[in-house]
Formats: sequence, structure tokens, C-alpha cells
Amino acid sequence: MNNWLKKNVGLLVAAVLILAFIVAEGYALWYKGDASVAMVPLALLVLWLFVTRLETGFLLIALLTPFAVNMALLPGMELSMPVEPMMILFTFIFFFRVLVSRQQDGKSPTSPSLEVSKSQSLLRHPVTLLILASLAWMVITSSTSELPWVSFKYTLARVWFVVPFFFAAAQIFKNQRRIRQFFWAYAIGLGVIILMATSKTLGNFSDLQTLHRVMQPYYNDHTAYGCAIALMLPAAVYFVLEGVKKNHLSYHSLSLHFTPFHSIFGLLLLALLLIGLFFSYCRAAWISIAGVIGVYVLIRLGLKVKWMVLLFGLGVGAFFVYQNDLIYKLGKNHQDSSYTLADQVKSISNISTDASNLERLNRWASAFRMWEERPVLGCGPGTYQFLYAGYQRSYQLSTISTNAGDLGNAHSEYIGPLTEQGVPGVALVALLFLTTFATGVRVYRTAKDPQVARMALAFTLSLLTYYIHGVFNNFLDTDKLSVPFWGFTAVVVALDVYGEKKNKT
Repeated sequence: MNNWLKKNVGLLVAAVLILAFIVAEGYALWYKGDASVAMVPLALLVLWLFVTRLETGFLLIALLTPFAVNMALLPGMELSMPVEPMMILFTFIFFFRVLVSRQQDGKSPTSPSLEVSKSQSLLRHPVTLLILASLAWMVITSSTSELPWVSFKYTLARVWFVVPFFFAAAQIFKNQRRIRQFFWAYAIGLGVIILMATSKTLGNFSDLQTLHRVMQPYYNDHTAYGCAIALMLPAAVYFVLEGVKKNHLSYHSLSLHFTPFHSIFGLLLLALLLIGLFFSYCRAAWISIAGVIGVYVLIRLGLKVKWMVLLFGLGVGAFFVYQNDLIYKLGKNHQDSSYTLADQVKSISNISTDASNLERLNRWASAFRMWEERPVLGCGPGTYQFLYAGYQRSYQLSTISTNAGDLGNAHSEYIGPLTEQGVPGVALVALLFLTTFATGVRVYRTAKDPQVARMALAFTLSLLTYYIHGVFNNFLDTDKLSVPFWGFTAVVVALDVYGEKKNKT
């Protein structure tokens, strides 16, 4: 009897939950008339799914993320529903499983297996160590924050973004099929949003403000929407090309077949992403794709990462040397944002009249003033948007500025951490990005399987779109970009840890 219970505990739990679903649904519809009560059985079903099929729950979160909407559950507390509660649940279950597995490993008298060795390699990977160091620094700066409650909430949100989509994902991606499934799960959800947004766009070509809002309420504005699309494009190109070749991919005795259906579906999705990118009117997303194309050429030419970094450093240095001349020339550009492609491209360098560019410069200037007061520890994670109002200057305000300073963050994935977490914070971010990029390029050049090499390069270039876009915006405090960003980072690390390398000669 006990053995039967152990073998069939999953079925018993499922039966109990289904019964609870029927009872709660009937109570909600016939007695209360309150649809919110019906969420209880749905929550129980999600709990059952996560307990019994955690990997399926992982993919479900990725699929639902593009459709999630922010909701105020409590005063001063918003969550992206339904995915953030699912991430929190996933995080607790994952930690519980890790603790249980460690206790079992400690009782085992045998030597560590290959899987344990690989898990240890994953924990010791430079990217993993940098993520852990960044989280630890966020905890430290939260304790010294000007608004500790805000900072600790911000740090907790980062934890439930990173744990499922990096730490758990890196282990899930031992099975390469899961990488493809994860990509398509998010891409399909995003594709539906693109269809909805594009249908609204077709009737509003002459109204730029409307075009910037057609993706709401699913994406806050066109910049996050464009950033997500750009992030998916290089990986989408990879899957389409592999599908067209109809190759067979083998990875750790697992096979992945690309059928004609995959090829057609992939081409349709790629076309949809390109349409969405164009109609996003997001200049930073366009710049990121152009930058990725340039870096791809350098990689194919065999240029080492250290020389790419040197070229980038020389470019930054040249900007500061000739900044007065450049600013003078940029000041002559008076082309504002427009719904026409040519005018939109011209407006990228307009720092004299374009409201979006002027507001970004205002945010950056305010951020640097805040950083000067607390250069090492910063003002605290997530606090910039609540504090920057007093650091604005009247001569730098744009037509969309507010004296209350209630329009969001610092608009930079580098300047934001500098202000909120000091020099160590931005240094950890830069090192994380650089190390992940270098890891992806190394896997591309050393992987034994050519297709694994191409996959590593594709996801590295996808991440590079965000690294470039991060100069102008920051979205890692949102589920919309955190899910694919940390997931793609986990792909690169998993391919490095679990993939076979070429034999050195």
C-alpha cells in the first residue's frame, strides 16, 4: 500500500486539485458571482503543475510573459499578472528542490557523478559568479539605501527574475530541445502582441503618439516593445536558417529535427518580428540591430574580443576628445521624431528640439548629480525614479519633463546602476555583459558541434542587442525583458558548460 502511494502520489494530488477546481468553480459561479474566486482553483492547478512538472511551468511563464499586465494588488505594490506570482512560486520550489537534492547527495557514499560535476562547473562559471556578486551588492546597497523598503522590493524582484530564468534555466537547458521550446514560447507570445499592435498601427500612420502606444497594456511603450523584438531577432534568424537546412542536431544523445513546418513557421515569425521592429519606431532598437550586424562581421573576420573592446574604448575616448565639435554639429539637427522612416532616423542625433532625446539627457544629468553625492554605494536600487526630481535643472527640462519627477528610471542600463549602486554596481553590470559576450564568442569558436557553435553565436548576438540598447534604456526591472534576457544568458552558459569542445592540437 505504501509503495502504491509513493508511485501514484502525483495522480492523487492531481485528483484532489481537480476536485478542488470543480468545487471552487461552482462556488464562484453559482453562489458568489465573483470571478476572482475562480482564480483559487487556477492557482492550485498552477501549484500542482510546478510541483510535478517544473520544466513545463518554466515554459508556461515564458509563453504568458508577453501577455502579462501590471496590477496593483496592494497599495504601493504592483505585480505583473499572472507571471510574477508564478515566478515567486517557481523560485520557492526550485530552492526547495536544491536543498533536498543536496541532502540526498550528502547521504550518498558514492563519488560525485558527471551531472554533479557539471552543476558545480555551472556554479563556478564566471557569469554565475558575477550574477551572484551583483545580487550580493544589491543587498548591501539596499541596506544603505535612502529608501530601504523600495530597494529591498527591487532586489527581491531581481531574485525571482534571475532564479527561474538563469539558475534553473541553465540546468534545464542541458536538454537542447528546451532551448528551442523556451525561445518559441516567448516568441509566439510576442508574435501575437505584434499582430495586435500592427493591426492598430495600420489605421494611425500619421499619429506618432498613437503609434507609440499601440502595444499597451502589454508593453508600457514602444521602447520596451522594440527592445524585446530586437532581442529575439538574431536567435530567430538562427532557427530559421537551421530549419531551412533541415539538419539533424544531436546534443548529449538528444535529437532535434527541423521539419518543413518548422521552416515555414519560423519564416513567418521572422517576417512578423521584422514588421514589428519597423513599426515600433524605436530608434534604440534600430541602432542595436545595426550594431549587432557590425559586430557579427568582426566576429566572422576572426577579430578577438579584446580587440573589439579596444576599438570600442577608442571610440568612447574619441567622443570625449571631440565632444565639443560633435555637440555643436548635433545641435544643428532640428529633425524631431516622425512616423516616416527617414525623418525618424535623422531625429536620432537631434539634441536640440527632440523631446525624447532632451528628456533622456535631462535624466542622465540628474543621475550624475545624484551619483556625485554617493559615488560608492549610490542612492539604493530602484530609488532613482523617486529621487531625481530635486536634481533636475530648469535649463535642461524638456517639454515632457515634470517637476514631480514621476516619469520613470534613468533610461540607461549603465547610468542607472551607477547612480543607484555606485561604481561597484555599474562595474559588475559591465563585467557581466562583457563576460557573457566573451563566453558566447568562445563557445562559437571552440564548440565541437558546428550547430551548437552557431546557436551560441546567435544567442550572444541577441544579448548584444540589449547591451547596446541598454545605453539608452533600462528594462531589467520588468518581466518583459528580464525573462528573455536572463534566459538567453543561461543558454550561453549552458552551451559552454555542457557542450563539447574541440580537441586542442
